[in-house]
Amino acid sequence: MKKNKHLLKYGLLTGLISLSSPVSALDKPQTMEDMWKIIQAQQKQIDEMKSAMPVTPAKTATIEPQAATKTPLSEIKTLERKTDVLTQEVEKLRTNLTIPDEVQYKSAYGLGPAASKVYQVGKGLSIGGYGEANYQARVGDKGSSKDNADFERMVLYAGYKFTDNILFNSELEFEHGSTEKGGSVSVEFAALDFFIDPMANVRAGMVLMPMGFVNLIHEPPFYFGNNRPEVERQILPSTWRDVGVGLFGEVLPNLTYTAYVVNGLDAANFNADGIRSGRQQGSQATAENLAFVGRLDYAPAVVPGLSFGGSAYAGNSGQNQPFAGKKADAFTQLYEGHVQWKYRGLEFRTLGSWGHIDDAGVLSAAKGQTIGEENYGWYSEAGYDILPLLNANTTQYLAPFFRYEQLDTIASAPVGFSDDEAKNKKIYQFGLQYKPIPNVVIKADYRNFMAKKGSLPDDFNLGFGFIF
Repeated sequence: MKKNKHLLKYGLLTGLISLSSPVSALDKPQTMEDMWKIIQAQQKQIDEMKSAMPVTPAKTATIEPQAATKTPLSEIKTLERKTDVLTQEVEKLRTNLTIPDEVQYKSAYGLGPAASKVYQVGKGLSIGGYGEANYQARVGDKGSSKDNADFERMVLYAGYKFTDNILFNSELEFEHGSTEKGGSVSVEFAALDFFIDPMANVRAGMVLMPMGFVNLIHEPPFYFGNNRPEVERQILPSTWRDVGVGLFGEVLPNLTYTAYVVNGLDAANFNADGIRSGRQQGSQATAENLAFVGRLDYAPAVVPGLSFGGSAYAGNSGQNQPFAGKKADAFTQLYEGHVQWKYRGLEFRTLGSWGHIDDAGVLSAAKGQTIGEENYGWYSEAGYDILPLLNANTTQYLAPFFRYEQLDTIASAPVGFSDDEAKNKKIYQFGLQYKPIPNVVIKADYRNFMAKKGSLPDDFNLGFGFIF
């Protein structure tokens, strides 16, 4: 944005210099005040030219005097017109300096490209967002599942840059089109950033847990398929956020970190499907227990497009409450490692996660169902943009992709409780991702679900997404 403003500014300066006769080529203006001085000098020249003109009485006017005065009158009118135009352009420039220019969509500080717009503005307000909708057809033994269509999300990003060192960024999400049919309106994140030093900056507010790929960057053009990976929904329960404060920065070139102290999970809502329902999301949350979450990422310069890292979450989830008359700290741990490589048309990701819950037996007895003492999940995916193979100059994108997932929310059952092998799943997914422009994506995919026990319906998904 600053580059665009500088181009606009110096383009106008060039025009001012070329149109302003009293300014020499060496007197190049550097500030808005210098530009106004040029305009004032032009106005002074106009006044002097008018004063120097001979006064010709109307009754003695002939063709010869008119011819004699035609040239100076024309010059004065031309210079007046140019001065007016330049004055208007300077006023426009003043306005443009307070309105964000079109920005490049690129990720900053771990957030999605549209969510990162506020980091590119010079000062003031930034608005962005994304949306996605899809149609899902169940295939095979549907059971109680039905084909469905859903405008799944409509999201607005609002940020405000107060100074070069302090800014606010937020995400407001509308889910499922309406609150009348199970939809909701939520604050996904809302935090103040305080930039102190490249190595150590402060963030406070409603923060996203810096774990995995999708929890931080969940804008639809930047992940394959209409549905987020199940591993990053059930094992890493995206979107996962809570009230917290912490640090982020770059300790070495291309080595970044994020570390927060956050409000803990609520183990009273854990179940056989994992910890997902234990997220408190900063909504009148019980804050008897706090937790720590941290992340490291490294992108070696010697391998373009490669990045890898890991994250960890640890903290009690009991929240100082009884579980069927017993107390449980429910110390919860979650770890994940990830690798991503984007090279030319290739996009590859792999992620693995493992978790452990203390006092899972106490929680299971209180809940009346088996809550896994351990859980795990991993997936790998790859896609390749084939359009450059057909047209080297294309700006469009078409990538077939494949993803394999394996997860189990009850990888280890507590003593005295039985395993539920229906929670041990494998998912095979393949599809197409088409982007007519970088901001818009059209998706089609098929998922084959397999469980160690029981059957699950497959699904075919068709949808679109966008960012702005």
